[in-house]
Amino acid sequence: MRQRLSSEPDRYRGRRRVPTPPRSRYAAVVTSAFVGAGVMAIGAASQLPDAKAVSPNVLKNLQEAAVAQDALADRSTDNDRASRGEKRGTAPKISEEEAAAEAWLLPLSDYEFTSPFGVRFGELHAGIDLAAPEGTPYKAIHAGTVTSAGYQGGYGYAIIIKHDDGTEMIYAHSRRLLVQDGDRVQAGQVIGEVGNTGHSYGTHLHIGVYVNGSPTDPIVFLRAHGVDIKLKIESVYGALAAS
Repeated sequence: MRQRLSSEPDRYRGRRRVPTPPRSRYAAVVTSAFVGAGVMAIGAASQLPDAKAVSPNVLKNLQEAAVAQDALADRSTDNDRASRGEKRGTAPKISEEEAAAEAWLLPLSDYEFTSPFGVRFGELHAGIDLAAPEGTPYKAIHAGTVTSAGYQGGYGYAIIIKHDDGTEMIYAHSRRLLVQDGDRVQAGQVIGEVGNTGHSYGTHLHIGVYVNGSPTDPIVFLRAHGVDIKLKIESVYGALAAS
């Protein structure tokens, strides 16, 4: 028995040291706990009803409920398809003839906007000017009937087209005309060539619009029909009519 050192603290006096159990004992305790839990789980599982022990009536009711649910789901799907089909069927269909009649197009593929509608040199400039090389083909902006095609004094060689709503449009200062009086033209149809005839100060196409006989700003009028001269934008029906 060893002699206590004088440097040891007094708290160890009169106490017995409890021996630490070996690790094998802890392992045995933990293992027993897991084994016990497994046995309890097995016992609980053994209390669950066997599938064979379920009443046949219950199984039949469950099957009938599943069949009914599937039928409702199929009916809902059919209704959705029918609804979509009706919506597609009610959408208006436009034929090529109707699209051509409704089309509003640009008169030239490429041009420079040079003069607006308004007073110029003390007089009303009753239209707009689009500069383009001489001989460039120009097209009818909208469908209508040619009421005049020939030399028109200060307008030079010009074409006047009357639309179905009564609006008239003039294409002036042409070098050559490709339509005659009484011709029925469609939007996008080539009707003449850009020139410098009449009272003109350069090769260009003059376009004038007359509503109920009164001159109207073509920029404003055409913009209301989906054609923007300055931005070079055509009507939504233009592509179909031109194809």
